[in-house]
Amino acid sequence: MNGTPAAFFDLDRTLIRRSSVLALAPAFRRCGLISRVDLVKSAFWQLLFVAHGVSADRVRRASEDGMRVLAGFRVAALRAVVESELESVLRPLVYREAIGLVGVHRDRGERVYVVSATLHEIVELVALDLGFDGAIGSTCEIVDGVYTGRSIRAAHGTNKAEAVRDLAAADGLELALSSAYSDSYTDVPFLETVGRPVAANPDRRLRRIAQERGWEVVRFAA
Repeated sequence: MNGTPAAFFDLDRTLIRRSSVLALAPAFRRCGLISRVDLVKSAFWQLLFVAHGVSADRVRRASEDGMRVLAGFRVAALRAVVESELESVLRPLVYREAIGLVGVHRDRGERVYVVSATLHEIVELVALDLGFDGAIGSTCEIVDGVYTGRSIRAAHGTNKAEAVRDLAAADGLELALSSAYSDSYTDVPFLETVGRPVAANPDRRLRRIAQERGWEVVRFAA
């Protein structure tokens, strides 16, 4: 094992308290990316997720629906909206305890990454703002700086795990010596890619799986 250990953090409800897209939804509505109806739907989706958890298929469909909404929107415009909301909207949602763990991994000489089913450009900007080494997110086709609305890879389920393996190969990371943190049972394939899976604020199904497999469980409150 000659690679570098790393730590991979899921974004929504692991690194931050809620859905990043839902938190950004009012800003997306102001810039014309989504309508009031879309905003209401996103709130309902968040309520459903928190109350019951969702299947991998629902996560996939939600990701693909989000890609279609992006059709015709400029990448630079979306990045500008997200950058304008980082300090006031997203940073206050970050769990201090999660950032403390990021520091622990850095002190060990490990690289740290954010890995999420959220759109890559959003995940990348959050990772840069918080000082991570890199990011993985769902990717939408871009032509001449404009989103086409076609999903290239939704980073959830087995796709999320494959994206981590691809990153490890590209960056010389040793997954057997690495850690991964997530709150959702849909991320079990992602957690299984590393030697140290950690259930962070786990939903009911992930908590049961963690107990059965002897995985570490952590809870962030602040």
